[in-house]
Amino acid sequence: MNISDFLTSIVPFDSAELGDILSCFEKKKFSKNTMLIEQGEICKTLYFIESGIGRSYFLKKDGKEVTQWFFGSGKFMSSVDSFFQQTPSLYYLEIIEDSVVYSISKSKMDELFSKYHKMEHFGRQVSIEMLTKVVNKLNAIQFQTAKERYEYMLEEFPDISHRVALGHIASYLGMTQETLSRIRR
Repeated sequence: MNISDFLTSIVPFDSAELGDILSCFEKKKFSKNTMLIEQGEICKTLYFIESGIGRSYFLKKDGKEVTQWFFGSGKFMSSVDSFFQQTPSLYYLEIIEDSVVYSISKSKMDELFSKYHKMEHFGRQVSIEMLTKVVNKLNAIQFQTAKERYEYMLEEFPDISHRVALGHIASYLGMTQETLSRIRR
């Protein structure tokens, strides 16, 4: 999904507003395995994935990666708390498939929020959607069986099992790769 369609699917921006908003984004292409931000850095950029896929992950002291979230086409990607609060990120942000991405800086985003009431409304709607998805994931991890968590993930990310390493999926679901393999059979 392109960014223009995404923006107008949430808020009916007129063409002048939309043009001004889009001028604040920069289109970039990233190769697979590109690191956008490392743990401990302040996330100063919000990314919109037009095509491809990314993930956020935490690196434990023992060196094990734990995937926090996947970001596919038509979704924003960021270390959200770091971006909005300008604090060090707990997560790494990585592009895990060749991707076309639009990026916007925190300062440009703040300018748009100040300039357009509709942009504030857009931000609120996207935040509500993201918060709901985080709560749903927490509920899945805490209250569902491994099989139910896998089914939840497939509803959230239908084609992910063909595009992402099983180790990333297992860590996202809070299970071992062996358990994931058993469930998939």
